[in-house]
Amino acid sequence: MYHRPIYLDAQATTPVDPSVLQAMLPYFTEQFGNPASVTHAYGWEAEAAVQQARETLAAAIQATPEEIVFTSGATEANNLAIKGVAEAYFGQGRHHLITIATEHHAVLDPCQYLQSLGFEVTILPVQPDGLLDLEQLEKAIRPDTILVSVMAANNEIGVIQPLVEIGQLCHQANVLFHTDAAQAIGKTPLDVNAQQIDLMSLTAHKIYGPKGIGALYVRRRNPRVQLAAQLHGGGHERGWRSGTLYTPQIVGFAKAVELGLTRLDQDTHHLLSLRDRLWQNLQMLDGILLNGHPTQRLPGNLNISVEGVDGQALLLGLQPFVAVSSGSACSSTKIEPSHVLRAIGRSDPLAYASLRFGISRFNTPEEIDQVSDRVIQTIQALRQAT
Repeated sequence: MYHRPIYLDAQATTPVDPSVLQAMLPYFTEQFGNPASVTHAYGWEAEAAVQQARETLAAAIQATPEEIVFTSGATEANNLAIKGVAEAYFGQGRHHLITIATEHHAVLDPCQYLQSLGFEVTILPVQPDGLLDLEQLEKAIRPDTILVSVMAANNEIGVIQPLVEIGQLCHQANVLFHTDAAQAIGKTPLDVNAQQIDLMSLTAHKIYGPKGIGALYVRRRNPRVQLAAQLHGGGHERGWRSGTLYTPQIVGFAKAVELGLTRLDQDTHHLLSLRDRLWQNLQMLDGILLNGHPTQRLPGNLNISVEGVDGQALLLGLQPFVAVSSGSACSSTKIEPSHVLRAIGRSDPLAYASLRFGISRFNTPEEIDQVSDRVIQTIQALRQAT
């Protein structure tokens, strides 16, 4: 009989929480109107649901509803933020952007694209624990710098960057600050004012919401961020992002965020206890290296490198029993080692022989012990075979 593997890949995606699904269902069948239809009740119902969701998301990050722009996910939000700002400010003689080496490709690739158009991009290294060196950031900022983009929490090693300090540096230099908070929303407190964030990318499917829906926060005052649309046709979302709004997904996104904030302390305690249990179990073996800062990281993330084993054989040995990855889901089809692990100084063999455990609110201590046993057995068998 086939048994589904234990799921420990929550940084790739999470299952939709049942209460999120229940909130979404009426907007597929009963209240199916287009929120842009302003002449009848079906459109009014949908528009009201979208507005309520906008208010929920804004409150979660201490923004205003007018500052929330719905997108298809964090990748689109990142592209809109980075390319939209670059295009809007280019005429002011500003053509320099700064980011860091451990960013998601949804940030690095738009930056690379802008370089092909003549923009200058500085990609700063990170320290061995994955944290940005603030002194290096301060020195990298130039008079023509438009934007600094640093993710809130890393999707591979879980490291949480010092957003408050980064925001202060940026605003002191009159530079916009963008953060990819796809992994952080609903898991760690976010406050766009206290952290001086001007643009923030969000997504639903990392926090028990549906795939295919995200948002971009765009600051409206102190400063008012200028943004060039990247999708045209219809003038939706105040002209920044045209396209019919996906009401069920938007409702689910807001419900997932609301649930995440309500359960923040409960989930954090649960995830920390399971993560620490897994780490303690795995430390029974020698040659298990922790990737990323030991404490300044997402509570449900554990990323390790294993000495003395082949990375592909390690994943294959675990595959029937545990769903886990060696890095970003968006890069899983590539054969290169993780750029994040390379950036923190791991050798290629160690980067290949790495496991990212993403623990969710639905995992149990019993599952953690079963996974620990299987990982240890697999590593021991591979080491004995070499």
